[in-house]
Amino acid sequence: MTEPVDPVARAFLGVEKSIAGQRWVSRLDQAAQNRALAMAQVHGIPDLIARVLAGRGVAIDDALAFLDPTIRRLMPDPHSLIDCEKAATRLADAIARRERVAIFGDYDVDGAASSALLSRFLHHFEVPHEIYIPDRIFEGYGPNANAIRQLIASGAQLIVTVDCGSTSHEALKAAEDERCDVVVIDHHQMGPEMPPSLALVNPNRNDDLSGQGHLCAAGVVFMVLVAAARILRERGDARSKGLDLLAWLDLVALATVCDVVPLKGLNRAYVVKGLLAARHMGNAGLSALFRKAGLNGPVTPYHLGFLIGPRINAGGRIGDAALGSRLLTLNDSIEAEEIAGRLDDLNRERQAMEAEMLAEAEAEVLAEYGDGENAAVILTARQDWHPGIVGLLAARLKEKFKRPAFAIALDANGKGTGSGRSIAGFDMGRMVRSAVEQGLLVKGGGHAMAAGLTVEREKLGALRGYFEQVAAATVPVLVAAHTLKIDGALSASGATLALIDQLEQAGPYGSGHAQPIFALPAHRLTDSRLIGTSHVKATLQSADGTRLEAIAFRAAETPLGDFLLKSRGTQMHVAGSLSADHWQGSRRIQLRILDAARAI
Repeated sequence: MTEPVDPVARAFLGVEKSIAGQRWVSRLDQAAQNRALAMAQVHGIPDLIARVLAGRGVAIDDALAFLDPTIRRLMPDPHSLIDCEKAATRLADAIARRERVAIFGDYDVDGAASSALLSRFLHHFEVPHEIYIPDRIFEGYGPNANAIRQLIASGAQLIVTVDCGSTSHEALKAAEDERCDVVVIDHHQMGPEMPPSLALVNPNRNDDLSGQGHLCAAGVVFMVLVAAARILRERGDARSKGLDLLAWLDLVALATVCDVVPLKGLNRAYVVKGLLAARHMGNAGLSALFRKAGLNGPVTPYHLGFLIGPRINAGGRIGDAALGSRLLTLNDSIEAEEIAGRLDDLNRERQAMEAEMLAEAEAEVLAEYGDGENAAVILTARQDWHPGIVGLLAARLKEKFKRPAFAIALDANGKGTGSGRSIAGFDMGRMVRSAVEQGLLVKGGGHAMAAGLTVEREKLGALRGYFEQVAAATVPVLVAAHTLKIDGALSASGATLALIDQLEQAGPYGSGHAQPIFALPAHRLTDSRLIGTSHVKATLQSADGTRLEAIAFRAAETPLGDFLLKSRGTQMHVAGSLSADHWQGSRRIQLRILDAARAI
């Protein structure tokens, strides 16, 4: 767990209000600083790395093990998950009897990876099976009764839902009525009422005590497959000896990164070992997507989350939802290239649609809220928006206006499908559920940081007013107290490839394990220029003359971007994260600029 920040702590480098309107503070309180010093002394860990670990709540005695996460050490007995033994036994029985299995997955990356993972397992044992991914627009999330009946009519003797199914009472009742066994493997929050199923493996069940609620669906599927493989070995199935589950951890790592689940415990091992598997390029579909994305250098979490994930998701958002799962199951490189090309085209189409929708949304925000400073919650809606992109749109609006934001796509009948993204400290899911109870929404739900909803056009005004009423007392305080947590100070000469290698060992970084942010004090901005349509490239120089290349992504027409473009030759404090940029076979250090402040 990340250390809390003392609100009255001294501002880092004296930055009370940065160009981005943030107060810079040290991530480490005094206790964490003491722990970092002890780590460095006891274990010989470099000081800066010790600060990174201590700032993320790593205990002194756990430091060395944390730097070397392994599946063997961090994976519990799969049977610690409720119903895992029943699910694994039913899978083993289906394999022994060569029953036809239907895999019902979600249309996002986690659903695609989970479906492909189970498909590869069944394919290894030569079990007939099919994957069914519902259409986001026409079928919505999770199993539906019509699709379930269709799968059974096509010969399915066992249905396994992955990344969905925990709340699909009506659909699973249809399977029960047809006397078809269903195994649910999921990770989403659920209530006390259980849908009818032979086994429901979900670490977020109310009665599950495994402590693995942070796993994504693919992480849970992997544990079920480990249990099933063990049963098959114990039964003497010779084919189980040639099974290499670790080779498929690239799929688990992909899902873990893209589903933005906390990178702690077993999830860290999944990603670390999954990246090693991905670098072997053993999955034809992933390899084809990496080529389409122009991958340079070894695979990193960034590549999974920002290059591969959006392309797989593009199929579910605006194209064929089954393309992603199909691609990840392939061994045929020619077919993989063809599908990867289609997903790449869909992703470009999605980007163009998103850019157009974002311009319209920003214009609506300016018309409705002015500069947005006086609004607690941003809510935008239009009839011609694509419902598969509103989640991305909400995220962009939240990022730009620094407050909770909703984007809603209205159909011709005035029914709106929307998505929202929140800021840290404000529970959006609770607000949406409350609006359902008030009769302002047809349906809605979510968690603290994201939510989905369905609303009638005529209630948009009342909904906007209600959201503002609920958030008015909380959001302005959170916005005013916006801080940037700094792990330590660094000069351009200290930003070395050796440091980056050490930082990578303390990773992977993401949800629940924040990317380290360093402040470069009083560096001169020797150059800055716009590249592409929205990024600002910069060169920073320290007092000893060392230069560091830097970039501020999507900074054009923002206060940070304007400041960088207009401040060449001046000294400034700069905050950002370090990475190694691979170009033409060489590694170069690059700083991703997140914020800046005038050096006084």
